[in-house]
Amino acid sequence: MQIKIKHEFIGEIINFLVALNVKGKQNRHRIRFVNALQDRYKQIAEEEMELIKEYAGVDDEGLPKRKDNDAFDVHDVKGFKKQQEDLFAEEFVLEGGDNHGMLKTMKSIVFNYDEEVSGRTAFVFNHLYEAFDNAKEEKESAE
Repeated sequence: MQIKIKHEFIGEIINFLVALNVKGKQNRHRIRFVNALQDRYKQIAEEEMELIKEYAGVDDEGLPKRKDNDAFDVHDVKGFKKQQEDLFAEEFVLEGGDNHGMLKTMKSIVFNYDEEVSGRTAFVFNHLYEAFDNAKEEKESAE
């Protein structure tokens, strides 16, 4: 099984999953899944900071330059936004192997989730659901 999650949803998916009430095996697998997402989230934040430094320049301490209002002093806003959008549009791919059991458990948790969601959480849940639903389709088409 292989799932793909867009970078833009990772932080919100982490928050959603942490709030779930699960126990035992489901909890252990949820923690492993969240840890993998957190590792990628940290990487995305580091890459975004590198983009900011590239587009704002750095001060004597190696920090991004800021304007008087404390916002980053990005000189090419359009170019920066394009690069930032590209970064957030990339996907985190998590594959089976050692993760196979965890992914199966997470798929079950997501598919059996029966609480009402609304607003942005509905979009986040839908993205997570589709990530697991599409993983199923890829597996079937590979057979």
